[in-house]
Amino acid sequence: MTKSLLDIASTSETLQERLNRLHDRLLETIPQIDRIGCAIYDPSSDLLKTFINSTRKGVPISGYEYNLADSKSLSNLALSRGQRVIDDIEKSLQPTNKHSAWVLEQGYKSSFTVPMYDQGSFIGFLFYDSVKVAAFTPEVQRDIVLFSNIINMTLVREFSIIRSINATVHMACDFANLRDFETGAHLERMGKNARIIAKHISGKHKLSDEFIEHVYLFAPLHDIGKIGIPDTVLLKPGALDEDERKIMQTHVSKGVEMVKKILHDFNLENSSDSAIMRNIVAYHHECMDGSGYPYHLKGDEIPIEARIITVADILDALVSQRPYKKKWTMDEAITELQRMAAIGKLDPDCVEAVEKNISEISAVMEECQD
Repeated sequence: MTKSLLDIASTSETLQERLNRLHDRLLETIPQIDRIGCAIYDPSSDLLKTFINSTRKGVPISGYEYNLADSKSLSNLALSRGQRVIDDIEKSLQPTNKHSAWVLEQGYKSSFTVPMYDQGSFIGFLFYDSVKVAAFTPEVQRDIVLFSNIINMTLVREFSIIRSINATVHMACDFANLRDFETGAHLERMGKNARIIAKHISGKHKLSDEFIEHVYLFAPLHDIGKIGIPDTVLLKPGALDEDERKIMQTHVSKGVEMVKKILHDFNLENSSDSAIMRNIVAYHHECMDGSGYPYHLKGDEIPIEARIITVADILDALVSQRPYKKKWTMDEAITELQRMAAIGKLDPDCVEAVEKNISEISAVMEECQD
C-alpha cells in the first residue's frame, strides 16, 4: 500500500487531485474519514490559510484565513509536534470563529489534527473529520499518522521546488544588478496584492485555494525577463523613446524562454502548476481590448492569472515613485484603474477587487515599502 501511495504522491496531478486520490485509498481501510483538510502556514503573517481539501460529506470551506496566535490549542500543537483528538465535537467546540461554526454546521462529530513540518519548521495542519463520534481510535490514529507523512512529504516537495525556483530567479536578478523598481519590496507587494485580488474574485471565477496560492507564489516572477534588458534601457531616468520601448517589451519573450529553461532544469514541464507560471510571465502585459503586447490577446483569451497580475502590476507602478513619474495617491490610482477598466483595457472584476479591498492593499503598501 505504501508504494502505491508514494506513486500517487509523485504524479503530475494538482495537489488537490492527488489528495482526492489519496483519500480514496485511505477510505479502503478507514471508511469513517469524511473529510481531509489541509491548511498551510505563512510565518511572515502568522496566517493559517485553507489550501486543499477532500470532502466526501459536507460543504468544503475555502478562502479562510486565521491567525495562528489566536488559537492557543493550535499554537501549542504546532510547538509540541503532537496530535489532537476531539471525540465529541458538539460537546467540545464552540462556534467562536468561522471555522468552528462551519465544522458544527457540517455535522462532524469527531476530528483528528496533525501538524506538518519541513526540516523542523511548522508549515501547516492536516484536519481529519468524521460524522461519527469517537471515530479516531488509537489504531486509526496510528494509520493516519503514516498517511499524513505521505501528504507532508508531497507538500514539502512542491514548496521546495517553488522556493528553489524563486531563489534561482532572485540570485539571477542580484547577479544582473536588476534594481530600482524591481526591488524585493516590489516583488513582495506583487505577491500579496495578487493574492488579495485572486481571493476576492475566486467565487465568480471558481478559483481554488491551491490556484490562489500559486498565483501568490509565482507573481514575483512576472518580470523575470527584465534580467535580459540592457541597463541603459531598464534604468533610464526618463521616458523611453520608441526604439527603447520596443527593446523593453522584449522582456516578455525573454521571460518566457527563461521560464521554459527553469521548468526544464527542474523537470517541471508537465507539472500541474507550471502553466500558471508561464501564463503570468507571458501574458501580464496583455489588455482586455487586444491593445497589449506581445500577443494582442482579447478578453477571456487572457488567462485569469495574467489579468490579476496586470492589475496588481499597474497599481504598484502608479503608487510607486519612479525616475520618470511622481508617486500617485491610492485614490488617484484606483480612479485610473477604473478608467482603464471602463475603456476595456483591464479586467473589471480585478479592478473591483482592488477597490473593495483598499484597506488591506494599503496595509501591504505600507508594510512593504521600498
